Amino acid sequence: MDGLILAAGFGSRLRDLFASKPLAEVNGVTLLEIAVRQLASAGAGKDGGRIVVVTGYQADAVEAAVADLRARMELEIITTRVDDWEKPNGHSVLAGAKLLRANYLLVMCDHILSSAILRGLAGAGHSQHGVTLAIDRQTVSPLIDPDDATWVQTRGACLIERIGKGLEAYDAVDCGAFLATPALAEAIVEAIDQGKPGSLSDGMQMLADRGAAATHDIGDAWWMDVDDPKAHRMAQDLLDERFSLLGNDAAWGHRLEAGVNA
Repeated sequence: MDGLILAAGFGSRLRDLFASKPLAEVNGVTLLEIAVRQLASAGAGKDGGRIVVVTGYQADAVEAAVADLRARMELEIITTRVDDWEKPNGHSVLAGAKLLRANYLLVMCDHILSSAILRGLAGAGHSQHGVTLAIDRQTVSPLIDPDDATWVQTRGACLIERIGKGLEAYDAVDCGAFLATPALAEAIVEAIDQGKPGSLSDGMQMLADRGAAATHDIGDAWWMDVDDPKAHRMAQDLLDERFSLLGNDAAWGHRLEAGVNA
């Protein structure tokens, strides 16, 4: 299984605490390392798979951190830089997808996810879908920032009707984790060719319009977006001093499962 981590952005809302969002620490562990270990807990980077980290802002520092992780972990982790990190995140997907050979798990560097979410996604894809998105039906939670969330309106049992920030009608929230096929990058390119900015959501909507964007309901599994100081404080509290990366991947997955929905 391959994995892709988007870690190119500026991270303006965490800027007062950390110079680089991927290198922001939750109880001494960087968001970058959390993202890598989350993917590894679902099988990414092993048995011939690789994990690609897309860098941009402060790329040198993030790439040095990736080199350290690669030296400490038995995983194939490589980096690539997006041409312009100020462009929407779909451009980062395009940069990373070029280095991936088939379907892949895609995560945002600032999202902490129960390992059950990624394991579920890894087995949830269907050949007729270009992408499968992890969604949470619990749209009201202290862990969700309604002003920043990407909302989802679903259709039928498992399809996306609409996706984006600021949707007026929605019944789920985007958890920031995807099982992507090559069709996702193709849809982002098509969206750009049609004059859209090239966000990941632009590509997702292109696929949704064709009935090719599926959902994976996470149920009661735990996740959060560490995007601002308030969310960072909550992450520190929820993943307290017991949060450690000294164990193996199985132990890591267990620690994430121990997170409690607030």
